[in-house]
Order: sequence, then structure tokens, then C-alpha cells
Amino acid sequence: MEFGKLANISQVDFTLPKDHSDTLPILQKKSKNTTPKIFVGCPVWANMAWKGKIYPKNAKSTDFLELYARQFNCIELNLTHYRIPDFQMIRKWKKVTPPEFRFCPKIFQGISHHNQLQNVQSQVLDFVEILSELEFRLGLSFLQLPPHFSPQKADILIRFLENFPKGFPLSVEFRHPDWFSPKFEDITNLVFEKMKNLQISSVITDTAGRRDVIHQRLTIPTAVIRFVGNCLDPSDYQRVDDWIQRLKIWLDEGLENVYFWIHEPENILAPDLVAYFIQELNQELGFSLKKPRFLPQNIQTSLF
Repeated sequence: MEFGKLANISQVDFTLPKDHSDTLPILQKKSKNTTPKIFVGCPVWANMAWKGKIYPKNAKSTDFLELYARQFNCIELNLTHYRIPDFQMIRKWKKVTPPEFRFCPKIFQGISHHNQLQNVQSQVLDFVEILSELEFRLGLSFLQLPPHFSPQKADILIRFLENFPKGFPLSVEFRHPDWFSPKFEDITNLVFEKMKNLQISSVITDTAGRRDVIHQRLTIPTAVIRFVGNCLDPSDYQRVDDWIQRLKIWLDEGLENVYFWIHEPENILAPDLVAYFIQELNQELGFSLKKPRFLPQNIQTSLF
């Protein structure tokens, strides 16, 4: 992910902000007797660098999804941002993934970026109809607003959300800095209130160069976190530790679902941080999520 990428992170304050004042009331309205569902994954399954790491060395690219789904329980499905798959592809995905696996499709860019959410009803219906074929393997979809989509376009966004097909789970990622500016607080509050009423979740993005987008504002008892690491810099691990402590608070207060998607440059090291996240989450919160399994690495030794 290039959004918020910095060449030098030495001066970045990675401290998680305090929760928005709306967050705990959202959680406390819900029953605390339900067992929370935790989904952790990466943004891709097709990564050749994972051959010999978490995939067999002789793995075929056509088998990558099946191999991925043995290691992770969800995928941030960026593929759907670039094209809407057909029914045949969806059925293949279902065939090679276990029932507990969740796909989280990113809304097609023709809807979000090219047409700016306007005059897109037919595209939305096509997207929803085809991705609904995932049935219970559908986690949630997420709408990534373009970086230039500012609060001045709030009316367009609200109309889009109101007309979005009910029952198809949706979340929204905001990128324009004005969404987090006090100057536009009234507009932002209006949009988030609409999302709450429509049961649409908010995406929180944790990236080095845009600390404002860690808004810590939930609209429903579902947390959607896009975490962007920095090649397993020590700060990556500290940030993960901080997130686990924040999730612990939210889960104690009534959080029902967590989607935690981990990015690393080229995503080569993403499985490593996923493994660490799950290990610490299990230990701190008493879960029993399955960690990715790494293949033994051949280490050549020298004789002296």
C-alpha cells in the first residue's frame, strides 16, 4: 500500500490516539454474551515470494488461493477493486476455501474512483449480485474513497450509502484530510451518524505518513483495521502490541467482529507479522486462532 508511505519513519509518533467519544457508547449498546469473531489476513494470496516460505516451493499459482486459505482465515480482496469477477470465478473460490474463510472485497474502482459514486447503480448491482454468490464466505466489503473525495462531497456519499443494497455488509475508508479536520467536524459527524443508522462500519487505517486517518471511531460493533507495516521495523511489533491492548478494551466493552488486515512492502513479510499478531492476541486475550505455518529454511553452514 503506497498510501501514507514514508521513506524515513524515525520521527513518526506511532502512539494510538484515544478513542473517539462515539466509540464506547456504540460498543456498550451491544450484548457482551456473544463470542467475538476475529479475522486476520493479508491483501493478496498471489505472492511468488511466499513459495518456500508458507507455500511449497513447487506450488502452482493456480493453487495459491487454496494454500492461502489453509494459513489465514480471511483476505482483504483488492482484486475486486480492479475488476468485478464472474460467477465462475466466485464458485471456484468457494470450492477451494473452507467454510470459515472470509472474503472482504474492495468496491470496484469504476464505482468509487472513476465515477465518484455517481450514476453507478447498475455497476453496484452487478458487484453485489456477483459477490453475494460467496454466501457465508462473504465477510464485508469496503468502499475506499479516493484521496480527493472531500467532505464537500458528503451529499454524494450519503446518497450512495442510502441506496446501497441492504444486507450486503459495507465499510467505508476515508482518506481526504478534511474528514479529520475540526473545520469540517459537523459534516463528518453527519456522515458517521448516517453510517451508524445504516449499520455501515468505518475503516481505520494505520500507516506511518497519515496518522490522522487513525480516527478510532466505530459506527457499529465491528472494527476494520488496515495496518501498514515497515519491513518488520521494531515499531511494527510495538504498534501490533498497542493494537492488541486497544482491541482488548473494545472486546471487553462489546466488540463483536474484528477484521485486521496486515500490509508490508510487497507483502513479502506480511505473514511474519500476522503470525506475531495472532500469537500475541491468543496469549493476551485467550483466543485460539491458527497461526500461519512457515516451512523449514535450509541453512548452509561453513566448515572451518
